[in-house]
Amino acid sequence: MSQLDLSRKRKRGDKVFKFKVFGARGYPAGSNGSFIENIRALLEFGQVETNPMSTWSFQLEARRHPLLLFVVEEPVDFSCIHCRYTGWGNHMICTKNYHFLLPSKSGSDEYAKTNAIELQRETHSLHGVLHSNGFGHLLCINGGSGMPGYQIMEFWDRLCSGLGAREVSLRDSANKKGMELRLLHGVAYGRPWFGQWDYTFKRGSYGVDKEMYQNAIKTIQNVPLTLIAHQFGFGSDIQIIFCRYLQLSSHSLMTLGDVFHFMLELKCRVSEESSGYSAIMSDASCRWSPKRVEKAIHVVVEALKRAEFQWVSRQHVRDVARAYIGDTGLLDFVLKSLGNHMVGKYLVRRCLNPVTKVLEYCLEDVSKTFSKQDATKLRPQQNISWAQLIKDLLCLYSSILGDHNPITRNGAFAAIQLASRVILDAKHLAKEYRMPMEEGNKKKIYCRVNILNGVDQEVAATPYHCLVVRSDATFDEVRRDAEKTFGETYLALRNMAVESMRPQGLEAVVRAASKIELVCRQGDGEVYPEVPVVNCVCGARDDDGERMVSCDLCRAWQHTSCVRIPDHHAVPDIFLCIGCEQDILRFRCYATSTPI
Repeated sequence: MSQLDLSRKRKRGDKVFKFKVFGARGYPAGSNGSFIENIRALLEFGQVETNPMSTWSFQLEARRHPLLLFVVEEPVDFSCIHCRYTGWGNHMICTKNYHFLLPSKSGSDEYAKTNAIELQRETHSLHGVLHSNGFGHLLCINGGSGMPGYQIMEFWDRLCSGLGAREVSLRDSANKKGMELRLLHGVAYGRPWFGQWDYTFKRGSYGVDKEMYQNAIKTIQNVPLTLIAHQFGFGSDIQIIFCRYLQLSSHSLMTLGDVFHFMLELKCRVSEESSGYSAIMSDASCRWSPKRVEKAIHVVVEALKRAEFQWVSRQHVRDVARAYIGDTGLLDFVLKSLGNHMVGKYLVRRCLNPVTKVLEYCLEDVSKTFSKQDATKLRPQQNISWAQLIKDLLCLYSSILGDHNPITRNGAFAAIQLASRVILDAKHLAKEYRMPMEEGNKKKIYCRVNILNGVDQEVAATPYHCLVVRSDATFDEVRRDAEKTFGETYLALRNMAVESMRPQGLEAVVRAASKIELVCRQGDGEVYPEVPVVNCVCGARDDDGERMVSCDLCRAWQHTSCVRIPDHHAVPDIFLCIGCEQDILRFRCYATSTPI
């Protein structure tokens, strides 16, 4: 499954959906049923594509250019490797996967030329997959100038919630300018960047558990700034940076967590105020890039400065700006949008001259109208640029949290390095979605299947699934719905026959959010996928997705880094774990000491 052939020519009449609300409950399809029912309801609104695998497309109306969302239904007969990394390796194999793809701009251009799209490409703006049981994975997200990462993330989160997904995982590799965001945001906010959408710690690599992760965050957050400043010495870049933000802050900054939190919050404010066009870019009629709009705003402001803060006509400003901006459409859009708009410390005023009936513009320096006390409140935004803030942030990150500085490898800084490593190894995050249990005359209940063998021993059990039933549903109706739902969801339950239900009785079904268990017999076919045996010296007992090597005797897997095999070295053809090596040595000693 490497490439889709989408040869159908798109028509102008194809339905276009709003990107900002697509996937929300009720748009474009309702979300009152189970996950499978919601998926099918959504796909009814899609445009069917000609392809060996069932594929649908949706045209989405974004701010500056249209987007194409592809949904690919993939029949499967193999276990999911991402489920294994997340800790869902004991889930039974599902019947179908649903891939959701937003191609990047380059991918969209390639699709327009070749009518084909790569499914496995990691440069998609978005690639998420949801299994038929409602569990899924966000495989990649790549923001850019065309669509910021947080907007793509909001789209994905809205889509999963609207479809009624059960739980979605991701492998956190988000970084910005060389800074790992799970470390930076962990120190600043106590959660990863994806925590804004309620993604939390699910599983760590190299034996890292949740308690270790939380303790590592607290360790770094509570380091006193005085200790760090003393370590780097008087007059160092680190001490100068600390002094700069202590002066900018309206409250005391005592710890490392305080200063990183303040800097990230300040970065958001400086970025918004220095840009001067965030509100303009939100206009749906804006078809220009942020860079071009920013340049046009700068030219208009400079033209108004030349008027020495006097009222001038719109045509005069336009004529002066034309010397630098050739796109008259862009100039007209900026002039229309700039009325009574703040750009840095300037307010661009616009009004209609009552005598000449001509639009006039004037520039006002609002910083001169504030009192000294008000100016003090604005000092953080006025005394530091976005570029300087980013430079300082990079310096603190690399000097204190990075492992390349020899100063940070000794003493108290060794604890910071260990804690940073723990946070960086907490890569697997997940979010559990919850749905309302009562809607109209229907109720939602949780149901799972317990599978028994011939001697009444439980050999497997599915996760709880959400079933939508009538308020007065009988046992037979619940049983039929469950057999249909689980049969469509799992390969091993395609021919399931429910023997009994626990607890028995009608009341267990009527109450919303009830949990019931269905019992059936084990049939032919695989119930659980094979899970490799992991027994690493770091304490890991499950496959976490890191590079591993298998012992040729006991077949147990261990991390290559834990057994001192460098990442740039190939795995040896023959490998023995420490336990097997010791067993061989003991056997040789016993053989030589035993008389023949």
